[in-house]
Formats: sequence, structure tokens, C-alpha cells
Amino acid sequence: MKIILASKSGVRKEILDKYKIDCDVIVSNVDEDEVKNSLLGEGADPLLISKNLAELKSIKVSNKHPDRLVLGADSVISFNDELINKPKSRNEALKILKKLNNSKHFLVSSVCISKNGSMIWNYTDTSELKMKNFAEKDLKEYLDRIKTETLLAYGVYQIEANGLELFEYIKGDRDSIMGLPIKEIMNYIKRYKK
Repeated sequence: MKIILASKSGVRKEILDKYKIDCDVIVSNVDEDEVKNSLLGEGADPLLISKNLAELKSIKVSNKHPDRLVLGADSVISFNDELINKPKSRNEALKILKKLNNSKHFLVSSVCISKNGSMIWNYTDTSELKMKNFAEKDLKEYLDRIKTETLLAYGVYQIEANGLELFEYIKGDRDSIMGLPIKEIMNYIKRYKK
């Protein structure tokens, strides 16, 4: 069975490929900033924002491909219940790293599967990460090793690349931290096929 991944994330596609889940990629083009700002205005927490974005992406693509299973996904950083967005510049990336420095935060990864324009399954996984204590020059050196387009697309740390070195500990599933709680997705797809 071939699903649709409603995400432009190359890492999410790699995870699906690694677990031999056949998929087409069709980007949802949901305006994430607009949705986040609207939800924040209503007092939503990072977990609810992540769930809503995954569902919106999934349903938007599902409406155009009603007979297919569509997987939408979203990941956000929650620091003291505050949403930390992807940086819009290298300077903003440094500010985020300084805020997370020597502190614990949570990475919330939500997925949603839709069919016929309606959500039929969703799942949210939360991982706990604690960043080591770095001097500002070390954080700058770390950021200098990341291409700007990668930084702006994927956020301040890439666990799949050099991001592991930032952390004192990570409590959570690696695939989920990279963007897809794949084990739960595979379990759902197996049940769906029956």
C-alpha cells in the first residue's frame, strides 16, 4: 500500500524509506506561522499546536486525494510551555540555542493519517532533551557548521547530523525526535490493512 506523505521534510521521507513504507510526497503548503499565531492567540499549548498542524496538513492533501491514506506530521519545541519556532535567521537561531542552553525542554512530534478528507488516526509523542552548558562561542561554532537553508528548514538542532553533541541526555525515540514516531505509524498501517 502506497501512502502520501504531506510533508517536504527529507528526513521524514528517509525514515519512511528506511522502514520500507512506500510513499508519494505531496506538500500541503499549510501556512504554519499563520496557524501557530492563531492558535497561540486562543491560548493553545505547544502540544495542541503540533497536533493541529499535523491534522491540517493531512486533511488538506487528503481532500485532493480522497481514496489514499495521507500522513501529516509536525514537530515543535516546548520550553517552559512556551512554543519555540524554527528560526527565521542565524541570529534568531543563536538566541534559541542560548535560551535552551543548560536547560531541559520537550520535543513534541505529532502525526495524523487522513482518508476522504477526514482524520482516521493520530498520535503524539513527547521526548525530553537536556542541553549541555555551552559558552556562546561554542554555540556560534556549532551554528557555523550548519547551512543556513538547513537551519531555517529544520530548526536549531539536527539530531540526525551534529545535533547529538549538544545534549547531556535525550529521553525519547530517535525517529520520533527526527520527526516521525514510526513504530506507531507502522502498527496503525498494519491494523488498517487487516
